[in-house]
Amino acid sequence: MRLYKLAIDGHLRPRLATVAIEDVSSAEIIRLHHGLRATPYMANRVLAVASKLMNWAAQHGYRGAHSNPCDGVEKFPEAARSRYLTPSELLRLGAALRIAARYETISPAAIAALKLLLLTGARVSEILSLRWAEVDLAGGALRLSDSKTGAKTIVLNEPALDVLRGWPHYARSPYVFPGEGRGERKGLHRVSLADPWAWMKKRARLRDVRVHDLRHSFASVSVSNGQTLPMIGALLGHSQPATTQRYAHLMDDPLRAASAATGATIATALERRAR
Repeated sequence: MRLYKLAIDGHLRPRLATVAIEDVSSAEIIRLHHGLRATPYMANRVLAVASKLMNWAAQHGYRGAHSNPCDGVEKFPEAARSRYLTPSELLRLGAALRIAARYETISPAAIAALKLLLLTGARVSEILSLRWAEVDLAGGALRLSDSKTGAKTIVLNEPALDVLRGWPHYARSPYVFPGEGRGERKGLHRVSLADPWAWMKKRARLRDVRVHDLRHSFASVSVSNGQTLPMIGALLGHSQPATTQRYAHLMDDPLRAASAATGATIATALERRAR
């Protein structure tokens, strides 16, 4: 739901706002889709939303029947993968965030948003479209009215609360991160972290790491801290247990460490002479 709003407000509206809906052509849709090739998942979501809009227009007489310009546009392959920050990468990212804050090399809003993504495991669209009305500082939670999986509560740990407590309210916007600069629409929320994340990746020497991988990294650290898969699924807001299974293989290292500690204790006891 929020992702679809992001597709409309961040991509479709800016590119197609001046084109009458009956005049939107396949060539324009292809250009729009191809322009987002660096983010295949978002490109395909934008294409899907555009297709639904065009079908709606045809059903209500704003376009001719069977005239959907999205038909036949080939989606980009979406490789299923989970990339996690290693401990050393996490340290480098922390250093890069401190440098960015000290020298203002990227906007404070981007720094705050990136910290929240890593500290909460939230989806990018959930943080960028977050409203102050959904922030419950006293209760230590974000209470989202809608997300990819419907209404959702995201628990806020103390570091995440510190980020929000120190972040200013903008009187003219209901959003925690209002739109700013090129490509943003006045009165709406920020729609992208592409430029600041590109700087952050270069500074922290993070190869093939997407902003969305901060969510995977939250899950990875949770596993390392001994959390169960059901607990991690609850923290991430997964509606299906199967979704959380992608993190099952990460349980091996903590299990191996636990087994090693237990085995060492037993072995020591076996070798110790009875008094």
